[in-house]
Amino acid sequence: MTEHVGTGFERGTDGPKVIVAGVDGSDSSLRAAAYAAGLARRQNALLALVYVQPLMTAGASLGAPVADTTGEIAEGLVAEIHAAAERLRGIFEVRWEFHTFRGDPYAGLVSAAEELKADAVVVGTSERAGHRIVGSVAVRLVKAGRWPVTVVP
Repeated sequence: MTEHVGTGFERGTDGPKVIVAGVDGSDSSLRAAAYAAGLARRQNALLALVYVQPLMTAGASLGAPVADTTGEIAEGLVAEIHAAAERLRGIFEVRWEFHTFRGDPYAGLVSAAEELKADAVVVGTSERAGHRIVGSVAVRLVKAGRWPVTVVP
């Protein structure tokens, strides 16, 4: 019988341990979070819900307080997630955390996945028409080829 000596951290040996789901309040991102929660529950993995706060939006050029607005979005997402978790308490148990990162959505999700040592990333499809030309966050994550990426419609 061969003895195996541990060599440190290794991803994916017994299924995913950390699943990152990008959330921004859109319907597709909330569906992605629900899908990721199901994966996390079945795999007994940690669900890391990630909201990426934009550094600059169109409102900033008009004098709108961007930090306050994105902070309110994050607080609203956390409240919505807590409410959903309470509704499912005793039926489905999922270990989860909420994280916020700053930057553009792609860079923020990459940072989150790296920092949290994600085994998988789940995102919703883009609801913006311009992404058909420039490329959506989901397409960019898939092309990066660093994690398995699930795109939820």
